[in-house]
Amino acid sequence: MRDVSCMPVMETGIAMRSAILALACVGAAAGSVIGVLRPDVDLFGDTIDMLNQTSSVEQGVPGIAADPRTSRVVEAPVELAQAPVATPPAGTPAAPVEGQSPAAGGEAVVVDESALRYFASKGDKARLEAEIARLRALYPSWTPPRDPLAVPQNADQALERMWQLYSESRYAEVRAAIADRQAREPGWTPPADLLERLALAERRSELVAASDAKKFADVVSLAADAPSLLTCSDVDILWRVAEAFAGTDRRIRARDAYSYILKNCTNQPERIATIQKAAALLDYADMQELLGNEKTLADGTREFESIRDDLARRFVAEGDDDDKLVVGLPYIQRVERLVEREGLASDALLLGWYALRRDDMPTAERWFRKARDIEDTASASQGLALALIDRKAPLEAEAVMYRWYDTSDETKATYLAAVANTLAVEPVVVIASDILQRMATVTLKERDPASGQQFGWYALAFEQPKTAEQWFLSVLNWKPDDEPSAYGLAVSRLRMKDMTGLQAVQALWKGRSERIARVGEPEKRPTVPGLVERTVSPVVGAGAVSATAADEPRVVAYERPVARSEKSARRTVAGCKSTVDPQTLAPAAALSRGWCLMELNRPLEAAASFGVGLRATAEHVRRDAAYGQSLAYIRAGLLKEAAVAATKARQPRERAVELQSAILSDRAVAAFDSGRYRETLLFLDQLAQLRTERQDLMVLRGYAYKSLNRTADARAIFEALAATGQRDAVRALGDMRDQGSRPH
Repeated sequence: MRDVSCMPVMETGIAMRSAILALACVGAAAGSVIGVLRPDVDLFGDTIDMLNQTSSVEQGVPGIAADPRTSRVVEAPVELAQAPVATPPAGTPAAPVEGQSPAAGGEAVVVDESALRYFASKGDKARLEAEIARLRALYPSWTPPRDPLAVPQNADQALERMWQLYSESRYAEVRAAIADRQAREPGWTPPADLLERLALAERRSELVAASDAKKFADVVSLAADAPSLLTCSDVDILWRVAEAFAGTDRRIRARDAYSYILKNCTNQPERIATIQKAAALLDYADMQELLGNEKTLADGTREFESIRDDLARRFVAEGDDDDKLVVGLPYIQRVERLVEREGLASDALLLGWYALRRDDMPTAERWFRKARDIEDTASASQGLALALIDRKAPLEAEAVMYRWYDTSDETKATYLAAVANTLAVEPVVVIASDILQRMATVTLKERDPASGQQFGWYALAFEQPKTAEQWFLSVLNWKPDDEPSAYGLAVSRLRMKDMTGLQAVQALWKGRSERIARVGEPEKRPTVPGLVERTVSPVVGAGAVSATAADEPRVVAYERPVARSEKSARRTVAGCKSTVDPQTLAPAAALSRGWCLMELNRPLEAAASFGVGLRATAEHVRRDAAYGQSLAYIRAGLLKEAAVAATKARQPRERAVELQSAILSDRAVAAFDSGRYRETLLFLDQLAQLRTERQDLMVLRGYAYKSLNRTADARAIFEALAATGQRDAVRALGDMRDQGSRPH
């Protein structure tokens, strides 16, 4: 036990205000901040002479410690009580082992030096120095013995035994010995010093026990009641108090506790351990503040250099979990050097996830490939697959992920996204039968609606309506309210000329889907196959809804899941099947419910939930709510409302372009459906200024030209698309030939 009694800190006679982080002072008799140990000092010789020559009090303020840096860690300002000058009980003769110090009235004050002998005999320099400092603070005129070992033993052998038990940390036995002696000698009173020290030691034991049991509120309370424990001589207690602050959601207090150690304590291993402990509890910003206390060693190196690699890893990992956190470039570069020097896959994964979370997909792919080359793991394969999906290489992503797809919910979601995107490639590609078979097996096993729906459209693309019907029926068994699959089922039965089956689907969806009701109706305009028969809904991954419009043909979007999150990569819909008034929800909860409802294809309910999310004060929640509401209105066909929703919060440029493109695409289709062909071209021209025109919309443009009798322009577009294998364009050219169309 290395604690000392507390004395008040004064400046020019005025009590210094207690700070949030303060240490109980014990005087400056040791020639430095009390509790800061100096292992190079020999306390048995010259040190005593040095201490005798060092003034421990301010002139004119007897008994006040001179070092203003000594204070205590407390939850709230607690006024320090001045340590009383100990005096022996009345009638107690001075023992020959106790020194005497002149009192103010010239009377000798008995000083108990027995503890000095115990600490010296055990070679405990830390406790010996702290005890000397404590006695100097209590008795300013007291002179420490030059040789503590020469202090004679107390003539009171029973008391001597109590001190011995205390020095061995056998506190319960000390209490028992005191009680036993008082029972035998009713008039005997134990020394006040022994009782004070014993109480403090017991309080320390209670604090340690509370800390070990993670009873952090008790730790803070005990520390506030025993500020004398909070010194650099017992850094373990300071660490425990800092942990308790963090454990009771007082992060700033925890940071200040660690900061105090770094600003006032000098033991090098303890300073390094302080940074390590703080890094496990504090965030990146707080750690940068603590690292500002780093010192340069005598050899010119930085004192925390030995742990800087691990710190860099920890900081980059924190950036993996928080895409808003910008980790300093030196830490990123340090981890990059670690990959090259040590060749650990885990380091490459840190860099890969960090880049992926910031949409730096080329960098992410490079590091995931590096990690996978070192060791093929589920995490490396998942990260690489996500990067491949992003750059439109889903077939390779499927091959990368298949081995690991069943590892977790996240890997399943990633694999199924690769499957859906592979099936949705435009123009349609022929997939090897063994790969197609394993993709189908996993889709059926996992009962994944998005992939199953894509299998249906894939079968229709190869003129296999019966197979398509089976897939769409399977999806509707898994997800009965999946309107896109019901629409696909209707188209499949129309292709098979199963009018009874088609009418059954239309009856089931009557009043819920206009496009299903219109399947099989005579067309009032030329059919645009790419915009009717192959309409799909976007694939949803990792709890985020794609920005792809509901009527967008065969384009499957996949938003990457949170890297290494403990949450499932696919948002569960179990929590939003029941009806709940979104007005009763908190904004964040309403936002989550909105995404859930989007997965259930209930866009109008989702829009209402997103509307509640717009009330949030957090900018990112409002931004996501506006984004979601715009998507919901797009899916519901309410394009004006979608445009208004998109302006309710400032969106990143990519999102803004995405939303505007989806709205313009739907407006172009709606205008074409209404026979407003010039307006169709106007919307398509506006869309072309935002991004490269998709092939299906180019087909729409061609039909708009044809409807305006601009057959030369129409033919030019259809011929260009047909050269790439676009089947709808090939069909359009055939129709034009059959009709005998010629350019003017």
